[in-house]
Amino acid sequence: MTKKVVLIDGMATTKEAVEIMRREGVESLIVKKRHPQDACGIVMVHDFIKGVIIPEKTSEEVNVFEIMTKPAISVPANMDMRYVANLLIKVGLWMAPVEENGEYIGMVSLSDLILENILF
Repeated sequence: MTKKVVLIDGMATTKEAVEIMRREGVESLIVKKRHPQDACGIVMVHDFIKGVIIPEKTSEEVNVFEIMTKPAISVPANMDMRYVANLLIKVGLWMAPVEENGEYIGMVSLSDLILENILF
């Protein structure tokens, strides 16, 4: 698990999002809720490819809310890694926020499950 969680407003452009990702050294951003009953979203590297590069748009003309995945599917901090892997594979994601006591405390990716696992 990576302990760094970086938030962004959904109205930010994808150009701004990538600049934040570069600066913070992360591969995903949590998109903030618009109101208390809303759900958080998540934007990952592949979203920029699907939503900006492939449709041949510019990063200045696409907002984060247009390409994000919402709701962000989070995993409990104490969930067994096999269940985390199974969940991510079944929903077609490679990364998810880790939640504890209603707060995001980190991010976990399929890569983390293999590369940071002492069993391998």
